[in-house]
Amino acid sequence: MGWRCSQNCNTLYITIMADNETLEFVTEHERILQEIESTDTACVGPTLRSIYDDQPNAHKRFMEKLDARIRNHDREIEKMCNFHHQGFVDAITELLKVRADSEKLMGQVTDTNRRLQDAGRDVTAQTEEVICCRIQQRNMATTVEKLQLCIPVLEMYSKLKEQLDSKRYYAALKTMEQLEKVYIPRVSQYRFCQIMAENLPRLREEIKEISMSDLKDFLESIRKHSDKVGETAMRQAQQHRTFNSAVAKQVHTGHYSKPVYSLSGRTHTHISNGLLTDDDAGDEEEADEEVLTAQDLVDFSPVYRCLHIYTVLGDRETFENYYRKQRKKQARLVLQPQANMHETVEGYRRYFNQIVGFFVVEDHILHATRGLVTRVFTDELWNMALSKIIAVLRTHSSYCDDPDLVLELKNLIVICADTLQGYGFPVNRLFDLLFEVRDQYNETLLKKWAVVFREIFESDNYSPIPVETEEEYKLVTSRFPFHDPEIEKQDFPKKLPMSQSVPQIYTQVKEFIYASLKFSESLHRSSTEIDDMLRKSTNLLLTRTLSSCLQNLIKKPHIGLTELVQIIINTTHLEQACKYLEEFITNITNVSPETVHTTRLYGLSTFKDARHAAEGEIYTKLNQKIDEFIQLADYEWSMAESDGRASGYLMDLINFLRSTFQVFTHLPNNNNDHASMSGKVAQTACMSACKHLSTSLMQMLLDTELKQISMGAIQQFNLDVMQCELFASSEPVPGFQGDTLQLAFIDLRQLLDLFMVWDWSTYLADYGQPNSKYLRVNPATALALLEKMKDTNKKNNIFSQFRKNDRDKQKLIETVVKQLRSLVNGMSS
Repeated sequence: MGWRCSQNCNTLYITIMADNETLEFVTEHERILQEIESTDTACVGPTLRSIYDDQPNAHKRFMEKLDARIRNHDREIEKMCNFHHQGFVDAITELLKVRADSEKLMGQVTDTNRRLQDAGRDVTAQTEEVICCRIQQRNMATTVEKLQLCIPVLEMYSKLKEQLDSKRYYAALKTMEQLEKVYIPRVSQYRFCQIMAENLPRLREEIKEISMSDLKDFLESIRKHSDKVGETAMRQAQQHRTFNSAVAKQVHTGHYSKPVYSLSGRTHTHISNGLLTDDDAGDEEEADEEVLTAQDLVDFSPVYRCLHIYTVLGDRETFENYYRKQRKKQARLVLQPQANMHETVEGYRRYFNQIVGFFVVEDHILHATRGLVTRVFTDELWNMALSKIIAVLRTHSSYCDDPDLVLELKNLIVICADTLQGYGFPVNRLFDLLFEVRDQYNETLLKKWAVVFREIFESDNYSPIPVETEEEYKLVTSRFPFHDPEIEKQDFPKKLPMSQSVPQIYTQVKEFIYASLKFSESLHRSSTEIDDMLRKSTNLLLTRTLSSCLQNLIKKPHIGLTELVQIIINTTHLEQACKYLEEFITNITNVSPETVHTTRLYGLSTFKDARHAAEGEIYTKLNQKIDEFIQLADYEWSMAESDGRASGYLMDLINFLRSTFQVFTHLPNNNNDHASMSGKVAQTACMSACKHLSTSLMQMLLDTELKQISMGAIQQFNLDVMQCELFASSEPVPGFQGDTLQLAFIDLRQLLDLFMVWDWSTYLADYGQPNSKYLRVNPATALALLEKMKDTNKKNNIFSQFRKNDRDKQKLIETVVKQLRSLVNGMSS
């Protein structure tokens, strides 16, 4: 019983579980069927697939359920058909009735359609035409619209071409920029715009090349026109300096005017009341026409254009570097002088014009453009140029031997410096260079005046100046400061002591001072500095040039004693005129000679040295003349007896000396510092001549080539010496005391007396005593002459009779010779 209950419970459980499972399947199948009914046919597949994915045999149950659902729907359809069948039958019946009417209506419609087609055929054609017109109109409107977009592009491109053809490159670049940024993007879809866009970079490169070519042409042109630009700038600077000088004079007189410069380069003058002054109505216009600026002479548009072009193209730095590099090259070319520049002033002027023109252009570029060149660049360029200019001028000025050319060079340097200083360039080194040029100028002046002095000396007749009338006397004294009360008291005609060269030399010294003064003009130096420069250059003229010319003149062979005497007279008067030269310089510079550090003229020492040289030359020429007469001596050294009269050459020599010393009476002998000069010169010359004559006669006796001398020759020689003593005692030149002049022949006199008297015992006994009769006779001299007489005695037997009659005397001679040799040996030891 219990087993059955358990079995029944299990069965019940299974049945319940089966029913539950069946219920779940039914519910699931209902859901699937609802999905199939409500879902689109394309989405049924996934639903059906889910049936087969379930438990086995599930599809069978679904099919059963599906069949049941179909049967159910069929029953519902059948019910509905049955419900509407009678209405359907009625509708079919009515439809059949309508069929006939519809056919009739169809015929009418067909006929109406045919008639309508026939009637609307024209309208259709016209409509098609209207449609075509509408399409064309729409296309035209579209085309116009597109053309309106394209036409500005084409116009701008055409404008670009015109600008390129007219070389308006900067405007062309601006047009390109507008095309690229504004116009082409609007119609970039068109092929022609793409071609335009592709051409624009090429056009930019062409513009760069063309503008660079224009710049090169400009650089070549400016190199050629720098000369004209510099010439104009320097002329304006010179006019400005002249104007300033006039202003200074007006300020001196109480009228002041001030220059006013406009940017155009024009100059006006305003007086204190502010009104513009004109000499006449047309002066201002004429001045405006004459004043030219760099812009008037040079077309700078290529530089501006090229700068703007490269700036627009973003390549300004390349352009600046190229321009500066090329200008540096041109600067080096400008600074390179011509080989023969120093020969003419035009060479220097052209050189300075080019330099000034170059830097005037650079200054204009500096101020007219922003950053193309900088002040640092121009200063660097100027410093380089300044060093080169100074080196060139130093070299070429050293070749100049014309003072006028050096003066022109100085003026050009000053104008160049003033011009460039007006443009802001430092020019102190140029003014420092002027000191070197001044030295060169002084050197050329000295060389020129050396020629002038030589010509004056060569043309001088070295004789006192004859004056026939009062006018001639005044003419001479107007050229030379000569004042002599004694000569002024004399009647005409009369003679002035100096020769014609003296007033000429004095005049030329003044001309030299004037020439030196010319260099000091426009140097902005004080009167004291100018005075110092004039005195120093005048001192150089006196102490070097004139002194050298005088020394050379004195040494010339054709200058005789008379000329030398006149030169002494001339130098004395020139020396006295030095104080007037001092006054002359003082009057020019208005600097008092008492001013501290004032340089004095050294003319006194110059003329003293020249006079001493002339005096020495007088002594030398006198001695040379004496030597010439001595060379005419023709003694017969072996003669037995003398002729009883002096030799002819000696008498001629004495007569020459007398006439010569008479010339010395013309030497100046006035009451000044040189009062005793004439006497001293004459006495010195006379004493020198007598000493030289005595020495020459002594050398003649002691000549080593002379081997034998006879007693007759000694006697003849004694006669000649006596004539010399008579000349000395005749006082050929006044002022000698006692027998001072005769002492020149004392050596000869004592030697000849020793041999004529044959007083050897006295000589030997008193030798070395201060009061010896033959104190001036040297043992060596006596020995040499005695041996020559001894050799003559042996060869010619002159003393043969004497030796027979008096052999003791012969032994005495030999004894004297031995004793003289002993004295000579004692002196040498």
